[in-house]
Amino acid sequence: MERVCFLLKVRPECLDVYRQRHAAVWPEMLAALHETGWHNYSLFLRDDGLLVGYFETPDLAAALAGMAARDVNARWQAEMAPYFEDLNGRRPDEGFLRLEQVFFLA
Repeated sequence: MERVCFLLKVRPECLDVYRQRHAAVWPEMLAALHETGWHNYSLFLRDDGLLVGYFETPDLAAALAGMAARDVNARWQAEMAPYFEDLNGRRPDEGFLRLEQVFFLA
């Protein structure tokens, strides 16, 4: 299982609505994530907008490709994109900064 940790930056003026949106993620989006290999997915949000995401997947390329092919993902990403800084025209699922894992204790 591959462990993936990433960073994004939520615009400060969008923090409350971002939290609200993630308190009620669409059931079809949750199903798509599960079906395409996203497991133990968590998002952590700091008060200044720093977003840390973590998930596990058997194959990151396949998980990303699987979600890219889902209409629900295109709709979700389009709705979420305005909440983020520094995407430079990319969708949030394409614009995150992946962190290198340097330690793991099982």
